[in-house]
Amino acid sequence: MTPEGRNTLWAIAVLVAALAFGLSSFIVPDFGGFDADQFPIPQEDPPVQPAGYAFAIWALIYLWLVAGAVYGLVARAAAPDWAEMRPYLTLSLVVGAGWLPVAKLSALAAAVLIWVMLIPALMALFRAPLLDRWWGRAPIGLYTGWLSAASFVAVGLCLAGWGVMGEVQAAFLCLVLAVGLAAYIQIAIEGVPEYGFAVVWALVAVAVNNLTGGAVLVAILALAGAVVIGLLAIRAMTIPRA
Repeated sequence: MTPEGRNTLWAIAVLVAALAFGLSSFIVPDFGGFDADQFPIPQEDPPVQPAGYAFAIWALIYLWLVAGAVYGLVARAAAPDWAEMRPYLTLSLVVGAGWLPVAKLSALAAAVLIWVMLIPALMALFRAPLLDRWWGRAPIGLYTGWLSAASFVAVGLCLAGWGVMGEVQAAFLCLVLAVGLAAYIQIAIEGVPEYGFAVVWALVAVAVNNLTGGAVLVAILALAGAVVIGLLAIRAMTIPRA
């Protein structure tokens, strides 16, 4: 098979995976976080979790990923600069297609799976095409940014839910780690502010959740992290990598 033919097959694979990923939201609609009783120590309004409205970002992520996959197949099927990211993105989306059903059954398994989604998503982001950024890098950036935040939320819930540490301590630890990872990625992947904006969206939602009756110090930390990542995202808008 020619390189162009392989590239086209991978373009089809990305589109199929993106469609399956989006359709999974209809199998488990209105997911707004894990149920409290999915943990040995029930997590009733845990401080590490964002406010429920934050999960609405998934609608944009699904649509943008599918739109980017359609564009990639129709206009860039054989483009060599699109080829390197596609296997990693396909893997992440295939795993993601099963994430919601797993999340309804096991919070621990879902926490592991979200990291399995995140790692290839990051690899795809760093290999995404420099051109066609609105169809290539931008949707992957938004997707990966949300996963970066959500993966640490899942870890925080499991740490508190299995009694490894208290809810507030788990929230502090995981927010610091999430901001550290997001800052590193946003600096390294200049020109994709969508990554940072997704993280900011998550951090602000964590703050909102805690300002309305939760841990105020966690809210302050989340807001401080949002400011740091927001500034880095703005910087990424003004210093594109090419």
